[in-house]
Amino acid sequence: MSSRGPRTLALIGFMGSGKTLVGALVAQRAGAVFHDLDLMIEDVAGMAISDIFATRSEAAFRAIESELLPQALEPGSVVALGGGTQVDDRNWHLIRERAMTVYLKASFDTIWTRISGLTVRPLAAGKARAKLEALFEQRRPRYEEADHAVDANRDLDAVAMEVLHLWSA
Repeated sequence: MSSRGPRTLALIGFMGSGKTLVGALVAQRAGAVFHDLDLMIEDVAGMAISDIFATRSEAAFRAIESELLPQALEPGSVVALGGGTQVDDRNWHLIRERAMTVYLKASFDTIWTRISGLTVRPLAAGKARAKLEALFEQRRPRYEEADHAVDANRDLDAVAMEVLHLWSA
């Protein structure tokens, strides 16, 4: 890590960009703690994210997400943020303050190939490609504010190596 001390690494990007897998690989290789914010939310809520959306609401999900974000941003850890976490300005301010951010930049075609047909993603399940692509385009300007962007249209092991290099610099 840098001379600034253990800085958190926050991976951002749209669903299906590879945040969870890349985050786990980087954390393993660096000997760091890994947090997946979506899994933390499921643990606290005692149910799958799709169930939170179905039985409560997206607003309830976002409230839990914002509550757990400071814990996920543990110094020196690697965190895979949810695809919409950084849309909230307060969340984004906290993320930028505490972490080096890396945008896993995948084309919508790559994302669609990875997530189409999956029912575990409540914002994607049963949605037409055009609606999902509109959500992607809506969020993309915030993603592009990250400290670094890495091409995630390739093998995620190679993506993890590049992210680790950036974080270690």
